[in-house]
Amino acid sequence: MKYINYIIDTREFVGILDGNVIYRLNYPSIIDAIKDEVNVKNTYRNCHQDNLNEVIVSVPVNPTKVVCVGLNYKDHADELEMNLPSEPLLFMKPSSSVIATDENIIYPEDTQKLDFEAELGIVILSEINRENNDCDLDIAYTIINDVTARDLQEKDGQWTRAKSFDTFCPVGPVVVTEIDPSNQRIFSKVNDEIKQDSNTKNMIFSPKELVKYISNIMTLYPGDLIATGTPPGIDHLNKGDSVLIGVEEIGILKNIVK
Repeated sequence: MKYINYIIDTREFVGILDGNVIYRLNYPSIIDAIKDEVNVKNTYRNCHQDNLNEVIVSVPVNPTKVVCVGLNYKDHADELEMNLPSEPLLFMKPSSSVIATDENIIYPEDTQKLDFEAELGIVILSEINRENNDCDLDIAYTIINDVTARDLQEKDGQWTRAKSFDTFCPVGPVVVTEIDPSNQRIFSKVNDEIKQDSNTKNMIFSPKELVKYISNIMTLYPGDLIATGTPPGIDHLNKGDSVLIGVEEIGILKNIVK
């Protein structure tokens, strides 16, 4: 099921997206709705309907942190002529970098090389730590664009500044349950030109492996995000570009560079 946060006349709602129809739910957050998914499935078609084209889509979750994974696609490692990592390479983006679909990515004056990275996003639905990560993992999925100031990443030798500017983490437009994350087409387009085109089956570490690995290090809280790495084909962005990230059974995340 596809869950969406959206705004009508300054009021924010949670809904189920089906095509261009949103079924308005009576829950305070997407995570609350997912936790009652059995009931939602049985009742949502009786709910008030809104038109996707008449609403403002907002961020689906409000994470305390965004944990990211570098070099997690076999075809990307091949592209870079690098050996496959023996364990996940982690870095983080601040929650202040998160924006919704259709919001603008701001091109900072500090950089001359602004890149996009198409990524499958994991949404944490309940607290996960090393004490409980051997149980069934309570997670769902979304789309993330790991925007990066590539020249600053190369200059600094570490990734914090390059990954952390405001607007550098577009997320959404929906949170999806009940999909197989191990076989999803993932792609990016800039101004309608395909740049990346791969499949999550090329991941080195699966989403569940990543959640277990990360939660052995730090507690993951409801709403936290994990960006699972990007396939080959990363390229630069210019002001005015439209960048679109797609994951097969989730949808399209679209932003303009300003």
